[in-house]
Amino acid sequence: MKRTSSLVKFILVLIVTVIGLVASFVSFNFNSPGGNTWKYNGFAFAINLGLDLKGGVYAVYESSEKNPEDTRMNGTVSQLTDMLTSKGYTEATVVREGTSRIRVEVPDVDDPSEIFEIIGDPAELQFWLSEDSALDSSDTFIFSGDVVRDAAAVISENKYAVSLQLDSEGAAIFKDTTKNNVGKYIMIYETKDGEITGNPISVATINEEIPNGQATISGDFTYEEAQNLADRIMSGTFSVPLTLIETSIVDPTLGTNALAAGLIGGIIALLLIMIFMSVFYRMMGMVACVSMLIYMVLMLFFLAVFPLVQLSLPGIAGIILSLGMMIDGNVIIYERIKDEYRNGKSILAAYHAGFRKAVSAIVDGNVTTIIAAVMLLIFGTGTVSGFGMTLLIGLVLSLFSSLIVTRFLLKWTIAIWGDKDPALYHLHRRPGFDESEEIQYVPKPKKVRRAKAAANKNDSIPFDAVVNAEKTERPADSESEVDKPAQKKDIMDEDFDDIFGPIDGGDK
Repeated sequence: MKRTSSLVKFILVLIVTVIGLVASFVSFNFNSPGGNTWKYNGFAFAINLGLDLKGGVYAVYESSEKNPEDTRMNGTVSQLTDMLTSKGYTEATVVREGTSRIRVEVPDVDDPSEIFEIIGDPAELQFWLSEDSALDSSDTFIFSGDVVRDAAAVISENKYAVSLQLDSEGAAIFKDTTKNNVGKYIMIYETKDGEITGNPISVATINEEIPNGQATISGDFTYEEAQNLADRIMSGTFSVPLTLIETSIVDPTLGTNALAAGLIGGIIALLLIMIFMSVFYRMMGMVACVSMLIYMVLMLFFLAVFPLVQLSLPGIAGIILSLGMMIDGNVIIYERIKDEYRNGKSILAAYHAGFRKAVSAIVDGNVTTIIAAVMLLIFGTGTVSGFGMTLLIGLVLSLFSSLIVTRFLLKWTIAIWGDKDPALYHLHRRPGFDESEEIQYVPKPKKVRRAKAAANKNDSIPFDAVVNAEKTERPADSESEVDKPAQKKDIMDEDFDDIFGPIDGGDK
């Protein structure tokens, strides 16, 4: 690889990294030619923050039934999510805890009491048909609240009213009921364990047949009264009856302080790691620092664009842990390189062998941790799942940064600074080593690599033909005693070169 082209590539990577850092942390206004003003927010400001960082409220509900069915519990989770989303709380999260509990978290709430009023202490609803708007033995049960798909405050005939939307089953029952009972009353009761708890929350007169499952409860409502009735109806529409067992308000100030402390801790850790890598590995350490910055830009970008990510304090811990795994991968590579150079290989041969021999350890360490992160995502809830998500994203980026980014940056660094001065890379020989015995790196000829690639794609090409090609393409002096050790490769070494290409840096 030519020094000039390597230098250009390295500078381009640095420029893109700086642009990425600016795009991550800087916000600015942009005036379009049409006169419109657009505001750009950096990736870091677009990340959804969790309850512990942004403040808000959470509530835990438990099913009143023993061993509720999974389908009904999942339906209740969906109903709660839809209800909160319809009220404008798009960042609310509703997740199951165990088999019978549901946890609701709503971050960044100005008035936490609004959430408790919307969700309340959910009770079952029952709709009854009555002759005289009073519950007695002659009244007829129509259906329960789980057939109600939506309830909302609306304006009907210049007055506030409550609109009801029923599912197909409820619409069919309601059509028959209203068709044959015009002038009678429909009363809505809240119940606990199947027992009516008090007076009806609504008494409405049937004025006409309602064929499509869309009903309107009218009256002399104010907006607040209509909205309150709609909320009470929606809180009783869940597939599983729920009981509120725990609530709490998280102070936004606490979340702000926690976020600031986490960011300060992360920045300090980043700086200390950079200093450590630069002191102990010099040019290789500087390459690791650039790779780490690229990792951080990619991490912020994916945290901002992935819709399932909601950053919490455990999530920050996942980011820092994955950053440690990324640096650990670089350390493994560099220590392998130092060992290879210490035992007699040239700088270029040590780079080549170091990467080849480190790849299996890095992949094994990251893959086992990725499996653990996936298990946290599958079986964890709340902040545990958030930790698993950030850890999983970080580990995938860690593999990419260690095996791809660092490798090519080192390749270009060798081409720019040369491979004759080991002090640049903090490399040392073993005591008593004779420099005349140095093992040089002999890259596999391109024709051999192409022949092997063709053999992998086409089974008709025998493997011995590839071997023979390698023998014929070797230079005459490649069989010397000095070069023999450098030609010994296992299957993983060859596969690594086939995937990523050989390290052949330096001016020829």
